Amino acid sequence: MSGQAARLNVFPTRMALTLMKNRLKGAQTGHSLLKRKSEALTRRFREIVKKIDEAKRKMGKVMQVASFSYAEVKYSTGDISYQVRESVKTAQVKVRAKQDNVSGVMLPAFELNIDGQNAFELTGLGRGGQQIQKCKDTYQKAVEILVQLASLQTAFVILDEVIKVTNRRVNAIEHVIIPRVENTIRFIQSELDEQDREEFFRLKKIQQKKKDKKQVEDAEREALEKGGGSFAPTASAAKNIMSDFEADPDVIF
Repeated sequence: MSGQAARLNVFPTRMALTLMKNRLKGAQTGHSLLKRKSEALTRRFREIVKKIDEAKRKMGKVMQVASFSYAEVKYSTGDISYQVRESVKTAQVKVRAKQDNVSGVMLPAFELNIDGQNAFELTGLGRGGQQIQKCKDTYQKAVEILVQLASLQTAFVILDEVIKVTNRRVNAIEHVIIPRVENTIRFIQSELDEQDREEFFRLKKIQQKKKDKKQVEDAEREALEKGGGSFAPTASAAKNIMSDFEADPDVIF
């Protein structure tokens, strides 16, 4: 159902009209809140898209520098991968997850945490120590940008889905629920107005009948007064329906 025919199936009463008005007010309030939520999420979504673009550009540059740094290390010291593997005991770089609340939506945020001592402090002691340290710093920066990019990308996916759901709810309230309740209110008001008109017409008819009856009685009274008789009103007292049985003998059981 759509348009003017879309309304709720209710009985037109004053109570139903009050309930529909309260329901319309609640729907309008919910629409306003969801609209603000959608705007806030969309604004944050655009900020995240901008940050993702910047992080990807930065990531490309940093990885380029890191690749050149690793090439310098291999040129100056040779293959040091076996030394790195032997030096690693526990993870030095860890990622912690936290949550960020954006208009009631919990977005995951990852942050880099460097824990423990430098496991590669003796690597390159003989030669190429400067290149190794530069390569390490460059890759550490690349990992930081990668973690930031992962956090932004995760928030991007979640916000995209939440914005779609919120916009669907806003459109449903705006184009389905509110028009349906408004049509129901108009229907109830029209039916109540029709009942008021019928009641007014009925009262008017009753007053007109009383007026006509009074005019007839006045005319009869004037005619009798001119003729010298006495006037008896036509409206007699209501007959007692039990008077016909008052003369009956008592019944003895």
